[in-house]
Amino acid sequence: MTVVISGILMIATSWLLSLTIRRDDPFARSLSLQMEMLRKAYESGGVEELGKQLQKIGEFFPGERYFLDSQGKDLYSGKDFSALMKRSRKVGPAPRIFSSNAPLIYSSQDQKYHYMLMPRFHPSIWGTAPYFFWVIVAIAVLSWVFTRSLVRPLTELREAVDRFGRGDLSARTSSERKDEFGEVSRSFDKMADRIETLLTAERRLLQDISHELRTPLSRLGFAIELARTAPDKEASLARIRKEVDRLSHLVGQLLQVTRAEGDPDTREIASVSIDQLLKEVVEDAAMEAELRHIRIVSRIEDQVTIQGDAELLRRAIENVTRNAIRHAPEGTAIEIQLMKEADLIRIKVRDQGPGVEEGHLAEIFKPFFREDSSRNTSTGGLGLGLAIAHRAVHIHHGKVHAENVYPGLLVEIELPIAA
Repeated sequence: MTVVISGILMIATSWLLSLTIRRDDPFARSLSLQMEMLRKAYESGGVEELGKQLQKIGEFFPGERYFLDSQGKDLYSGKDFSALMKRSRKVGPAPRIFSSNAPLIYSSQDQKYHYMLMPRFHPSIWGTAPYFFWVIVAIAVLSWVFTRSLVRPLTELREAVDRFGRGDLSARTSSERKDEFGEVSRSFDKMADRIETLLTAERRLLQDISHELRTPLSRLGFAIELARTAPDKEASLARIRKEVDRLSHLVGQLLQVTRAEGDPDTREIASVSIDQLLKEVVEDAAMEAELRHIRIVSRIEDQVTIQGDAELLRRAIENVTRNAIRHAPEGTAIEIQLMKEADLIRIKVRDQGPGVEEGHLAEIFKPFFREDSSRNTSTGGLGLGLAIAHRAVHIHHGKVHAENVYPGLLVEIELPIAA
């Protein structure tokens, strides 16, 4: 469409240019001078002098030319050009008919003589159109390049969306363009990354849940069968109670994970005194620590109050603390420290246990992750405590990370005071 419209405009421009030929134009003035020379030659010397003058003008201006009377008859050769005059292009204010092979007619003021010229080039529609051909070609090439630059990123994005929609979660555009197409492509890549992460986490969560439920359910079924035939029914019932409690605990932990990611409108936001909350957590965990001969050393000096969900914050701090108690060797101490900075608070919990492999430091905050690949509950919990803590802190726009401090593991919670 661009090429067609450009061609039409160029032809129209050529047509308008040809309309500019008037008696006061240089080209028209040249024809006026030739007309006067031929008129004087004919009136002073007749046909013979007219022929000489036509020959002389032809030496300077190539092309066929004729000096006609008012009826269209050539005064030199006697030929009748009246029919040709009807489709000629008159130079001057009179209307003109344009044709690729029409001659130019310049008439005298009294319309007694007409000067007809068959030039090799004249500014007509078809006379100038070939000179614009290379412009048409350039526009076509540039239009093709421009169209390709628009279509290619859309094609790549469409293919990536199709692949992603068919289940290929690794489909990305990887666009490096700096324009709006690049921004859309990068937005799709970010969206695909998030969706892939969520779907992968969901699949792993379902696998882990099925794995965690399979063992207690199997044991529960075995205990029920055993209770039917075993003479000691109290022991069997105790075993059933143990497995039921384990399932209840697992379901409770999963509900906490769900609540930590639930609707923000359902959370109870209020002023929370972090120092007081931390003291309560330490007091509650002290009994569990004493049973394992572990001391809790706390340094809580600053008074800090933030806006947040008290229960979620309590659960986050409590899970980190209980995780430290679980992995701390007997006879050691757990250090808990509250620090206040300009715009955030830091809660540090350090044990003196074996720590975590460097490659697993980021993994310990994922649901059901345990370093022990056998998933034996004797080596740890369900792997949900730190995941709940991570999500609860993230909801409050904070950060939680872990690092080995040799000996032990240091888990640090950062919460913005403005949260």
